[in-house]
Amino acid sequence: MLDQIAQSPHRSNSKIAEKMMLHVVHHPAYVSPATAGSSFRFDKYGLVMEALTMAAAPFTVHEPAPMPRAWIEAVHDPDYVEQVATQTVPPEKERRIGFPVTARVARRSMLSPGGTWLAARLAMRHGYAANAAGGSHHALPGSGAGYCVFNDLAIAANRLIAEGDARRILILDLDVHQGDGTAVLTGGRGDIFTLSIHADRNFPVRKARSTLDIGLPDGTGDEAYMDALMKVMPPVLDDFRPDLILYQAGVDPHEEDRLGRLALSDAGLDRRDRAVMRAARRRGIPLASTMGGGYGEDRMAIARRHADCMIRLAEEAGDGR
Repeated sequence: MLDQIAQSPHRSNSKIAEKMMLHVVHHPAYVSPATAGSSFRFDKYGLVMEALTMAAAPFTVHEPAPMPRAWIEAVHDPDYVEQVATQTVPPEKERRIGFPVTARVARRSMLSPGGTWLAARLAMRHGYAANAAGGSHHALPGSGAGYCVFNDLAIAANRLIAEGDARRILILDLDVHQGDGTAVLTGGRGDIFTLSIHADRNFPVRKARSTLDIGLPDGTGDEAYMDALMKVMPPVLDDFRPDLILYQAGVDPHEEDRLGRLALSDAGLDRRDRAVMRAARRRGIPLASTMGGGYGEDRMAIARRHADCMIRLAEEAGDGR
């Protein structure tokens, strides 16, 4: 199937091209107009691709197919999947999601898990790949929540293991919000480890139980964050020994994020991502990233944070030192 994927190379003469090639999964339908009655906007998924081009980063675009419905129903309640597919999601569920589920939202909700699955398959070939969407870690069995419709991380992990592409998967969630939906959907599985490092007092109010949760106090900055990350991540990698890392690389721990409560600087996000990829590379573990959260009025600034995350992960993956 990978050989049938449409690819669009974007190359540069910059020095960055000597070190890396970013494989990024993107579909035009990732971008959808804001739905009536909601402040959530999908434009950042297109702006990220603009930011990658402006950064002169060499990248290849891989276009995903929608995740087959059977794999979504293997994780989510089939009645809820039907509601999304037919745009009959009850108003109380749409309020929990944060926007109405229109035909375009339903389509991108099917594409996003397909994109995360595809990024994982590409990562197993190249060492690293990014889904320029995804990270929908709040979606629960019978409902979406927190701007998430279907949980692409849980869906992709389940399919990869069921089809024999991996035996053990670590879902490393460094979004500022706890990955509660992922924890619920994968709870009790010995082949999926969920590690969530998040702001303890942020959404969701009621936390689920990940395999390992690290709740950080408000205002945690670069040094304390890195101390917490490096205290737990290497032992998890060495003890659990995953075949693949699905990295929820939310940029909302940034100090200027509208919905974050942590205080990472640009340099702190850079250190975080490079530490994650270096730890994976040293152990020979492929890594696929999803975008996760990032919120603010300056949409291009958010897009650049996401694009920079992908670029540095690709740099570290391609650096043979």
